[in-house]
Amino acid sequence: MKRPRPRPKIPLSTTAKSPPPPPPTPPQTLLKPHNSKTTIQICSKKPKKPILKAATTTRKTATHIANWVPLDLIQSELSLPLTFPTGQTFRWKQTGAFQYTGTLGPHLISLKHHHENGDVYYHIHRTPSESAAKLALLDFLNIDISLTDIWAEFSASDSRFAELALHLKGARVLRQDPLECMIQFLCSSNNNIARITKMVDFISSLGEYLGNVEGFEFHEFPSLERLAMATEQELREAGFGYRAKYITGTVDALQLKPGGGAEWLASLRKLDLQVVIDALCTLPGVGPKVAACIALFSLDQHHAIPVDTHVWQIAIRYLLPELAGARLTPKLCSQVADAFVRKYGKYAGWAQTLLFIAELPAQKTILPSQFGNIREIKPAIEKDGEADIGNCGYK
Repeated sequence: MKRPRPRPKIPLSTTAKSPPPPPPTPPQTLLKPHNSKTTIQICSKKPKKPILKAATTTRKTATHIANWVPLDLIQSELSLPLTFPTGQTFRWKQTGAFQYTGTLGPHLISLKHHHENGDVYYHIHRTPSESAAKLALLDFLNIDISLTDIWAEFSASDSRFAELALHLKGARVLRQDPLECMIQFLCSSNNNIARITKMVDFISSLGEYLGNVEGFEFHEFPSLERLAMATEQELREAGFGYRAKYITGTVDALQLKPGGGAEWLASLRKLDLQVVIDALCTLPGVGPKVAACIALFSLDQHHAIPVDTHVWQIAIRYLLPELAGARLTPKLCSQVADAFVRKYGKYAGWAQTLLFIAELPAQKTILPSQFGNIREIKPAIEKDGEADIGNCGYK
């Protein structure tokens, strides 16, 4: 079976006639947008003014390219509500009905579903090169991997997956910049979505300002050199807590890597998974679970399985029922990861992502009644009483 497919030819012209913008209330043929209180709060609050001084730049109005352009992706290949707010990234904001906006390097881009057929369209708000922005977007979306093909294989070997896939089409795994992904998951350690987002917004504000979309300010993610200017004390004062020392320690360690930290991280894409995990775990604050998140969401390790208590619950209910009642240990984490790989193969991390999303409370409105007996993933509670929700990164 051929999973990878050629990159689609995307029209470079932005002068072609574009579809009309979506109405305020999308039709019932599309997936319902996430409407959890947590998501709304995250998207409606403007991040506090950073204590650290952000990178100096002239705040020019974002350059707007007139039309939305089709991305040649149907909704079953990419569902924005099932991909962006489900714990892979914390830098993309919901800026409209079925619309999400984020930055990829120096490019400020929005994605949305067409209001009639659900196909994905994109709009470039600002970029130094339109062609480079399109290539960056395709790379970020893992466009060479056919979700339809790999889900067909999963469904053939797992009837439960097949049922879920009918209702949760388009939950795609992203291919993020490794440095950006790493810093986000260092922020996510023992944390909750609202606080993670504030921390990531703070870090992002240190990069170059790219523009404002629907009240949200967007910045290019700061370089390693810019991150090195942030001290542990400044991060602590900004509310990072103990994570501040992990971020500054990791940035320092990356700067010492031969050829530079960004090049070193990118080189991990060519190595075996266990080598990648071991290498990442040499960095301050990175354990096997966070390392697996970074590997899956940025380093092409498609069979990486981030094992936390939530994934453990999924595993003992559907893959390893004989371990029910056991206490999760590092050895059992490896056993869980191996069970996912045996069941789903070299794209096991993509299967795990769908199974995790299926058990989030936000998916209640999407799944039919026969899935009502699924036990929800309960938010963990930190000492300050805040809920801990997300895909991975709980260290």
